Order: sequence, then C-alpha cells, then structure tokens
Amino acid sequence: MATEQNNTITVAAIINAGVEKVWEFWTNPEHITQWAFASDDWHAPYADNDPRTGGKFKTTMAAKDGSFSFDFEGVYSKVEELALMEYAMPDGRWVKVQFSGDNKTTNVTEEFVPENQNSLEMQKGGWQAILDNFKKYVEAN
Repeated sequence: MATEQNNTITVAAIINAGVEKVWEFWTNPEHITQWAFASDDWHAPYADNDPRTGGKFKTTMAAKDGSFSFDFEGVYSKVEELALMEYAMPDGRWVKVQFSGDNKTTNVTEEFVPENQNSLEMQKGGWQAILDNFKKYVEAN
C-alpha cells in the first residue's frame, strides 16, 4: 500500500518469512539481482552492496531488450542489522527502509523523497512493484 505524506512516499509489504531471511534477501547481491526490478521485461544484471553505516550500494536495472538501463545507488547513513537502513542517493534524496517482524512474517516499509521527473503516482507504483517483486521472490525461495 502506497501513501504520500509530507513530501515523501511510503510503500510497504508484509512478507511471509522471518526477519533474518528477509534481511539476507534484501542485502545480498546474489539475491538483489533476482528481484530488483518492477516488471518481467526488466532485470537487474548487476548488484553490489556493503550494508553498513558508510557503506555503498549499486544495482543496475535494465530493460531486457537492451533499450534502457540505469544504476540505482547510494551511501548508507545508518544501518541497524535486521531493523533499519537509511541512505542518500547521489541527487541528495533519502530513503528509509524499516524491517519489523518475527520468525514468520516481516513488515518492510520504505519511505523516500520523490524525484521531480516522474509523477508521484508513477513513482509510488514503481517502488511498490519492486517491493511486491521482492515479496514474491522471498516467499518462493
């Protein structure tokens, strides 16, 4: 469910898996390349991640037909293992990702500052689609 509040957008999903598994699948590049895209005609051919305060990450998201690609990247300003990640993107926008749950389910909530090129609705939809793809991947594996 996506909401807009105070110039930020929030997307969330409840994953039917424990927090430790969800964290592993969210942070391990081997898993990131399997879910970090919004639709089946896209993929993530490259991911690198150093999930610690001061660490950096980069994921390449690309159309499978080769028509377009971009790097999604940032630097972590705060990481609390199994609970929280905050990072800044190169354009200065920030993102906060929270993980809460138990051994059976995990609530993942992402709050981010939108960019100015695409509509808020499009951004909500895209980020929610990626999060939904993450949920599907975790629950299937």
